[in-house]
Amino acid sequence: MSIAKIIEISAESPKSFEDAIQDGIQRASESVENIKGAWVNEQQVVVDGGKVVNYRVDLKVTFVVN
Repeated sequence: MSIAKIIEISAESPKSFEDAIQDGIQRASESVENIKGAWVNEQQVVVDGGKVVNYRVDLKVTFVVN
């Protein structure tokens, strides 16, 4: 039987929500092993001068504990 743990992380990108998600998972995998999935808990944008300048995501990341 496997035991899974869930952590919450935030990531941002000036390009897109997808890029923020990719970067968040990549950075989390540098210190967390056995990541099996993630879901987007929340999305936000930062607006400056009427334009979106940053995309932010809050992720819940699931990994298996050995």
